[in-house]
Amino acid sequence: MLYLFEDYVLDTGTRELRRGDAPVAIEPKAFDLLAYLIKNRQRVVSKDDLIAAVWDGRIVSDTALFTRINAARTAIGDSGEAQRLIKTLLRKGVRFVGVVREEQQPPANATNAATGTERPPPTLALPDRPSIAVLPLDNLSGDKGQDYFSDGITEDILTELSRFSELFVIARNSSFQYKGKAVDVRQVGRKLGVRYVLQGSIRREGGRVRISVQLADAVTGAQRWAERYDRQLDDVFAVQDEVASTIVAILAAHVNKAEIERTLSKAPETWQAYDYYLRAADAHASFLSSWEAAELYEVRRLLEHSLAIDPNYARAYARLSRTHFIAWTISLDDDYLSPHALDRAYQLARKAVQLDPNLPEAHAALGNILSRRREHEAAAAEFERAMALNPNFTDWRFAEALVLAGDPVRAIEVAERHMRFDPFYVPLAPLWLGAARYMFKQYSEALPLLRECVSRAPNLRGGHTSLAAVYAQLGKLEEARAEAAEALRIEPKWTIEGTQARLYGFKRPEDAEHFFDGLRKAGLPER
Repeated sequence: MLYLFEDYVLDTGTRELRRGDAPVAIEPKAFDLLAYLIKNRQRVVSKDDLIAAVWDGRIVSDTALFTRINAARTAIGDSGEAQRLIKTLLRKGVRFVGVVREEQQPPANATNAATGTERPPPTLALPDRPSIAVLPLDNLSGDKGQDYFSDGITEDILTELSRFSELFVIARNSSFQYKGKAVDVRQVGRKLGVRYVLQGSIRREGGRVRISVQLADAVTGAQRWAERYDRQLDDVFAVQDEVASTIVAILAAHVNKAEIERTLSKAPETWQAYDYYLRAADAHASFLSSWEAAELYEVRRLLEHSLAIDPNYARAYARLSRTHFIAWTISLDDDYLSPHALDRAYQLARKAVQLDPNLPEAHAALGNILSRRREHEAAAAEFERAMALNPNFTDWRFAEALVLAGDPVRAIEVAERHMRFDPFYVPLAPLWLGAARYMFKQYSEALPLLRECVSRAPNLRGGHTSLAAVYAQLGKLEEARAEAAEALRIEPKWTIEGTQARLYGFKRPEDAEHFFDGLRKAGLPER
C-alpha cells in the first residue's frame, strides 16, 4: 500500500519513506509506528495500541515510545511543538491528522504515484553488520594500459576486507559496475545496500605511484577518512600488497569507529545484540584510559545484554572474557589475582573459540589468558592462529605474550606493526613495546613509550611500575621513586614478590630478575 501525504510517500510494500524521489532515512520502529498511525488515522491511537502493534506487546518504557514518536515526526518534517501531522492528545493517545491519499502498490517500473515519474527500484535494506562497497580505483595515469594496476589494487583491498568476518563486503562483480563512472555515494549506497563506500584513484608515473582513497558514509554522504600513499614502484606486486594491507587495516578501524558513533546516537530500545556489543567496545576503549571499575562493569553489563539476546555471539564472549581477565590483573575488587576470575576468563574465551573457530579475536583472547597461565607455547599458537585466519589482524596482547615468553625481538615487530596499522591503539600497546625494549636494555628507547602510556592512562599501575624500572636503570632515581610512589598510591599493597611475580609469569628466570631488578632500584617493596 502507498500512503501519499503532502510531498511524502510511505510505501509499506518496500518499507520506504520518500519525499518525492528521495528516500528519507527512518528507523524501522519509527517506520512501523508511522505506518500504524496513518493506517488508523480515523481515530486516536492509545499507548497500549501502539505497543501491541509496533512492539508485539513487549514492555516498553514511556521514554522509548516518546523517542519513536519524535523520530517519526522528524522524518516527515514535523515536531513535538508544531504537531502538524502527528498530534498528541493528553491522556488519550496519538493521532495522524494529515490529509492522506491511498493507492495500491504499483508493479515494478510503474510510475511514481506522487510525481508521475518512473519509480526507482526498491532500496536494499542495510545488513545487520557494517557494510561496504569498494569502487574501482580511478586510473589517473592517462594510459588505459595501466588499468590492470588500479584494478589489481582494488581487488586486493576487496580480498583483504572479505577476511573480516564482521564486515559485509559487496562482491567485485557489483562494485566494478561503477568503473569509470562519476557517482553519488548516497545513490551507490542505496543501490548496493551498504552504509560505507570506498573510492579512490591511482596515478602511476615513471618509478613512483600515488594512491588516494576516501571512505564515505553512504547514508549521509559525509567523508569518514581519507589518506594518500606515495611509493616507489620497484616491485609492483610488493606495492600492491603493502598498500592493500595498510588501507584495509586502517579502513576496518575507521568503519568500526563510525559504527560505534552511529550506534551511540540510537535510542536504547532499538539495540540488538550487535548494537550492545558496539557500545561495549566503545566503553571498553574508554576504560583502557580511565581504568575505573565502574567503566569495566559497564562493559560487562552491555556484553551480558548482548549475550542475553544472542547466546551464540562469539565476539561478545571473547570481549566478556577480557573483562574478567582485566579484573584478575588489576586491583578493582575481589577478583584481583583470584584463580576463579582467571578461570572464568579462560572458560569464556574457550566458549568463543568453540562458537566461532574462525574468529581471530576469540583466539587472541584465549592466547592472552594462556600466556598468564604460563602456557607460553599454547598462547603463541593461538595468536598465530588468529593471524592465519586474517593476515591483517593485529593485537597488542600478542606483544605482551611474546615479552613474557622471552621473545622481545618478535614482540617489538608485533607491537610496532599493531601501532602502525591501528591508529587508535590503546595505551597498553606502547607499554608492551616499551617492555620489549627494556628486555633488550634499550632503556632510552623504552622511556618515551612508557611516558606515553602513563600520560594516556594515569590510573594504570603497570604503566608507573614499568616507567619506574626504566628510570631506575637509567640512573634517574628521583624520577623512578616518584613513579614508584604513584604506583603505590594506586595500589598500596603492591609488592614485587607478592604481586608482580604472580602477575607476570616470565618463561625465563633471567627476564624476571632483570625486570624485578629495576623495580628494586626504584624503591618498590619486595614483599
